[in-house]
Amino acid sequence: QWYCIPNYQRPYVWEKDQIIDLLDDIHIACKKDKESDYFLGSLVLKETKNKDYIEYDVLDGQQRLTTLFLLTAVIRDLTDNEQRQNTCHESIFQKGNPDDNIPERLRLIFEIRHDVKEFIDEYIKQKNGTTSIKIEELAQSKSADKSVFNMANAILHMRAYLQEQIRQNAIFLDEFFPFFRNKVILIYVASQNLDDAFRMFTVLNNRGIKLRNADILKAENLSSVKEKDKQQEYAQNWEKIENYFGNEFDGFLSHLQSILTKQKASLTLLKEFENNIFAKNKLTKGNDFFDFVHKYKKHYEELFENNGNLELKNLLTLMKVGFESEIWIAPLLRYYNKFGKENLLQFTKKLNNKFASDWVSGLTPTIRIINMNNIIDMIDKLDSCDELLNQDCFAINGQEILNFLQTDMYGKRPTRYILLLLNYLYHSHEQPFNTPRVISVEHILPQNPKSDSQWVQDFDNEQREKWTNKLGNLIILSRRKNSSQSNLDFAQKQQKYFKGNVELGRSANIMACTTWKIDDVQKNHNETLAKLKEHFGIVD
Repeated sequence: QWYCIPNYQRPYVWEKDQIIDLLDDIHIACKKDKESDYFLGSLVLKETKNKDYIEYDVLDGQQRLTTLFLLTAVIRDLTDNEQRQNTCHESIFQKGNPDDNIPERLRLIFEIRHDVKEFIDEYIKQKNGTTSIKIEELAQSKSADKSVFNMANAILHMRAYLQEQIRQNAIFLDEFFPFFRNKVILIYVASQNLDDAFRMFTVLNNRGIKLRNADILKAENLSSVKEKDKQQEYAQNWEKIENYFGNEFDGFLSHLQSILTKQKASLTLLKEFENNIFAKNKLTKGNDFFDFVHKYKKHYEELFENNGNLELKNLLTLMKVGFESEIWIAPLLRYYNKFGKENLLQFTKKLNNKFASDWVSGLTPTIRIINMNNIIDMIDKLDSCDELLNQDCFAINGQEILNFLQTDMYGKRPTRYILLLLNYLYHSHEQPFNTPRVISVEHILPQNPKSDSQWVQDFDNEQREKWTNKLGNLIILSRRKNSSQSNLDFAQKQQKYFKGNVELGRSANIMACTTWKIDDVQKNHNETLAKLKEHFGIVD
């Protein structure tokens, strides 16, 4: 039989743990009882007639099937047994025989991934291909196609595993390979109808690497593209977009759903597109859908990757790192689609303040989504960005923000953002606003100072109670918390705890202080409060 990984499938993503677990399971099953079958799961296939032979598109099970395909090649190139080599090779590649109307082809092909096709042709199809030194280079290459990178690493893990087993037991392959060939069982269900096959996939796909909403959206829309060349073009471009977003791809498609419906999603992403977008003619399946996705991916890339305005880029960095949700990206994309770079910085500042205000004010996630969708609605209704920026949809609640800033802020979810915002406001936009990979919110005056510390001499109980968790006593560090050092006196804390872990503007200003007493805390608190009030336009 011949199998095809269709153009809507995800890349090969199995890693070392999954591969070693599979090899261990097969090995253990073989040792336990060579006559018993080892059930590896199910395949969901769509049957297609390709000229004179039947081919199966793999809807579910491609990760396992690809792994078995690679393992067969690795065994072929490890064994000294010529018959076993030929058996493996014939399982990978069938030589053509025109007299018997047998086509020349691989048993498993990847429909659109050109890099994968080249990899298979060079290292799997060719005998001794898996022993090539280039496999190790690809396994370390950050620029390699995702499938190629994972396949190269899979081959190395398989080869190392089998070599170790052979070292321990010279006849290991004589025992393992017949069991692998005859007793490792995959049960498949197949249909000639794509809809039926997808329904079976939905029922049976309860293990392994599942198709995401994006995968099924892609498949359904490709089936509406009539031209074969266009299908290939859209499928290849989709994979590039998928690789760009990685695990965030469904999130990106959710932004597009918000743009098109201007409503909070109440269904799965797939059903939102089916019921509330395609069925209501807000977007047509096929070419229009793919063109729309491609256009907004370009918008996203231009905003977040190729943005020449450093102040805007720094603000977007703040929002990406500081906010707990990315629902604000949908109105940003919609604005850019309509108005381009015109007043883009001013719009983004308004958007940042609106989202921050809603969050700090304690509005529910649903209300925050509604408010972001209201901004999208106003973008669609108005033709002037100047008029848009004066709309009530950007209104903030200054009193609620002020109330939050004057409370005990430590431990509250928006606090990290507020401290990042302060550092952004103190930052010179002549340089990128690079936030540390690890960020922690820390007290300067510690929560539990030792009884014999300088802290207890400098602050009485009432002062510690009032100021410990306030804005003026909090700092962002580029490190994880270390409770053993966080209680040190200020001078020691600066040297052992803060030094080398302060990378942002406001935090660096605090590092320049020579003391940290009640007057210092109050001064810092009042200065930062004034800075934030000015930023949000809050008037007492």
